[in-house]
Order: sequence, then structure tokens, then C-alpha cells
Amino acid sequence: MELFMKSSSLWGLEIYLFCFFIVLSNINKVFGSHNVFLDLQSSSAISVKNVHRTGFHFQPPKHWINDPNAPMYYNGVYHLFYQYNPKGSVWGNIVWAHSVSKDLINWIHLEPAIYPSKKFDKYGAWSGSATILPNNKPVILYTGVVDSHDTQVQNYAIPANLSDPFLRKWVKPNNNPLIIPDNSINKTKFRDPTTAWMGVDGVWRIVIGSMRKHRGMALLYRSRDFIKWVKAQHPLHSSPHTGNWECPDFFPVSLNNTNGLDASYRGKNVKYVLKNSLDVNRFDYYTIGMYDTRKDRYIPDNNSIDGCKGLRLDYGNFYASKSFYDPTKNRRIVWGWTNESDVLPDDEIKKGWAGIQAIPRKVWLDHSGKQLIQWPIEELETLRKQKIQLNNKKLSKGEMFEVKGISASQSDIEVSFSFSSLNKAEQFDPNWADLYAQDVCAIKGSTIQGGLGPFGLATLASKNLEEYTPVFFRVFKAQKNYKVLMCSDARRSTMRQNEAMYKPSFAGYVDVDLVDMKKLSLRSLIDNSVVESFGAGGKTCITSRVYPTLAIHDNAHLFVFNNGSETITIETLNAWSMDVPKMH
Repeated sequence: MELFMKSSSLWGLEIYLFCFFIVLSNINKVFGSHNVFLDLQSSSAISVKNVHRTGFHFQPPKHWINDPNAPMYYNGVYHLFYQYNPKGSVWGNIVWAHSVSKDLINWIHLEPAIYPSKKFDKYGAWSGSATILPNNKPVILYTGVVDSHDTQVQNYAIPANLSDPFLRKWVKPNNNPLIIPDNSINKTKFRDPTTAWMGVDGVWRIVIGSMRKHRGMALLYRSRDFIKWVKAQHPLHSSPHTGNWECPDFFPVSLNNTNGLDASYRGKNVKYVLKNSLDVNRFDYYTIGMYDTRKDRYIPDNNSIDGCKGLRLDYGNFYASKSFYDPTKNRRIVWGWTNESDVLPDDEIKKGWAGIQAIPRKVWLDHSGKQLIQWPIEELETLRKQKIQLNNKKLSKGEMFEVKGISASQSDIEVSFSFSSLNKAEQFDPNWADLYAQDVCAIKGSTIQGGLGPFGLATLASKNLEEYTPVFFRVFKAQKNYKVLMCSDARRSTMRQNEAMYKPSFAGYVDVDLVDMKKLSLRSLIDNSVVESFGAGGKTCITSRVYPTLAIHDNAHLFVFNNGSETITIETLNAWSMDVPKMH
């Protein structure tokens, strides 16, 4: 760990270049700005194809969506704002779409809340956040693009009528913009203001994502009246060779329990989380540390690393996340965007839609204090229908059985695995030490027989396994401990012949101690073209987007398998078909 904490600038540059190499190798990824298809961005959907459209994930009736902007709870209603193209199924014509809900499951789609219309956002109304002021008045801060050179400023919007329970109309006052980048700031890398928090001095603070040379930055601004903002002499935090920081999120987490905390919480026994979406590879990373309120600086813990070697909220297709505090259930909830992986813009045009939001997750600090735990919100369970249950079934090497009695294309599965011994765990190859988990999963896939694993679920599978997406564990014996690899491998997910399609072997390591308790749990939410999985109670999360050609709707199957020599016991397996929420 000291190697990273005391790394030279050359080593930091190597990390940056390695991150960039990953982007180059994943050809569907969207780079520093979204791919622009001027000839397609206003091609309205003639029809909406439902083959891979999700059933219980959030998505509008048609067209393109990306970042969740400013989720908030206000006067009994949940609000979700998100980037949306009302005219087509590729990125462009972006407005702030607006939907409301009483339960985060059933949604009413409203007219856009914000769209480019003034000189301070003429060329774009990009991401931002919501803050509830002490007088119970919500305010939105968002990034406006003022010219064709992508010069970015920070604006605000307020509800036109607070008596409207849905806050349908929003006003952009004429004293915008509130914040203009000074000469020290990269004006094209200056976006996505956070939810504001108030210090003990009564001063508001926000963070804005930016970059100087190759240094990612969380720029800090202060204000006494929420109108006049002054840049601090130093950023809240920055890190070399991490590239541009987008969609920053900064919030406290309790050391004592799983309850969420308001951004302005001032009590004791807390740590802080700084999440950044890295433009260089389009993944969400976070660190855990201390917030020095006297110096207005965030200091990551010694074992918390910035950049591509750090912790990720999700080790799959998940980006531009945004969290909010829900006072009704005393919890913090995070939303994240899951984009398409079928790559070509023609695919989106033919489907008539592109992009979904991942299931909202409750997030809290693990008891170790070293990482976050994420779990689907409890309201999702109201969609559970037919249930099947299985207990104490053993799986020997090479065994597989089908889970029947539910809809395998739209389901929620929770399974607990156990094993009697760690003796058969494979040796962890020292040459893998510098590889990402995704690379190790590519080497040691679900069909490569092992010792303790691979075992798990084969989701969205065709009857004869011509296509399937396995979500599984494999346990390795390292020099001093055991390493648990969790994979969601899309390489066999479709028979479709498309060299450009993105089918990665997403993976992450799971920080668990198997010596005393030889168990691993897995929950997977399967929804036609998405497999959203939570390992070890939410310690490691992986979201995959897949596009089967055979395993569609009633032709999809679900299997449990073991390809390791160690016998695995399925202690409990609970699986439900999932209903479709109401969307208006």
C-alpha cells in the first residue's frame, strides 16, 4: 500500500496511461464528451422495440437518457431529474427530464424541468444537484454551456410554485450564472456541482468537478447567501494523473450504524466519502476519509486510493452516480446511469430508446470502515410475485441445475453458498497482482474448471447454453490470505455477430474473511438486458448490459452451477418473478 501512497510522478503517470489504455480497448466507451451524431440526434423514435427493454428498471417511454441529475425528497414526493434527449435515441438536445414518485418504484413522467433557453445555458444544460435550503425551499445547481467552445458556468433554478406538490415548473433567474470559471480553471472541464452543505460557520459549500493538466480536482466554493460564491484557495481534494473528475459526490457516513446522514450533518463518529466519475475510463470511484472542517480539506484514509486502482461503486456498467439523503427512512440512496453496450448508434435508433437507471441503492459504511455497502432499496421487494425456494442442495464438480417456476428474464434471486474447506482454492498467480480483476476474470472464466469455484448463476441463458451471462465466485489462495473474485461475464451473452459490441468480463474482488465463515452470498436482479448483482451482502456490485438473441422473455433460463472440484452447498435460494411498476 505504501507503494501507492508514496508513488513517484512517473508511477502515477503509468497508472494514468494504463487507465487510458483500458478505455482504448473498450471501443464502445464514450470519451471526454459524449459521441455526437448530429445527423441522428433529432431522429425521433418511430416505434419502441421491447425485446431488450427493461421491465422494472427506470427508463422513460422512449429516447436517450444519461446522468441522474438531482434526486431529492421534498414534501412527501421523490424527484428524479435526469439528462434526456426528447428528440432522439442518441446523445444530443439534452434537457433536464423530470419524474416523480411516492415510493421510488412507480413513477409519473412530467415535462422537462430545465432546458437550454438563456444565454447562460444556450449550448447545454448539464448535470447538477439539488439542495433543500433551511426555509424548506429546494434549489437546483446545474452546469450551463455558454458557447460553442464548451465554456461551462454554474447556474441555479428554483420552483415556480412551491404549492405544486410535483414542482412541475422551474424558473432560471436572470442573475445567472452564479459561478464563472476564473483564469486558473479549465473552462471546458468545470461541471456538475454537488449538493451543498453548511458548515458550523453558517457558510454554504459546494464542490465542482474539474481538471488541471492531468490532475483531477474537486474545486471548493463557499457562499453565505447561496447567490454569491467564492472559490477557495485550494480544492477540497485533488489527485495527480486521474484525469477529469465528473459528477463529484461528497457526503458523511456513520461509523455506528447503517443510517444515512444529511450532507450538512455536524455530529461525531463519522467518516466522509468523495466519489468521482473518471472521464478517462467512465467508471465511478470513491475514497473514504476525514473532512478537516477547519482547513476545508478532505484527506483520504491511508488505505483509500484515488483513481483507477481505487474502490468502485460498481465494477460494471455504471456511471455518473448521484446520491441524496432520504429523511423519511433515514437513509442515503444512490442512483447510477447504465448505458447501452450494443455500441452502434443505429442500434439505438432502431430500438427507439437508449440508457436506463440502475435500481436505486441504499448505501452505508461497512463495519470495517474501509468500504461502502450497497443494497437495492427495500421498496423493490413490492414487485416480487411468484416465488420458489430451495434449501441444502449440493453441487459437485461440473454439476448444474435449472431454477424453474419463475420468469428467468425478469427476476430477483438471492442465494447463499457454503463450502466445507478452503484447501482446494487455487494459487493466485503473482503475475496477476498488477492486473485488474476484470483481466483475471477473462483468464479464469466460468468454464475454466478450478478448485473452490467457479460457482454461481448462469443468467439470461438459452436452453442449450448457446448464450448466457454467468455471475460467479472463484476463491484463490494468495500469499497471506484468500482472494475472492466475483465476475459478471458477458462474453457469451449473445449469439449476435457484432465485432463492435461491448461484452466485457466485468469483475471485482470481494473483501471477506472466509476462514471462520465459509460462505458467500449473491443477489442478482435480472431484467431482460441488464444483470445487476450484489456480492457478499453488497460489498461488491457489478452491473452488466447484455443482448441475448435466444434467451428472450419466456425463452430465457436460469441455472446454478459449480465448475470447481470443491463441493458447494446451496444453503438457501429464494427467487421471485418481478412485476412491472406503474409508469405514467
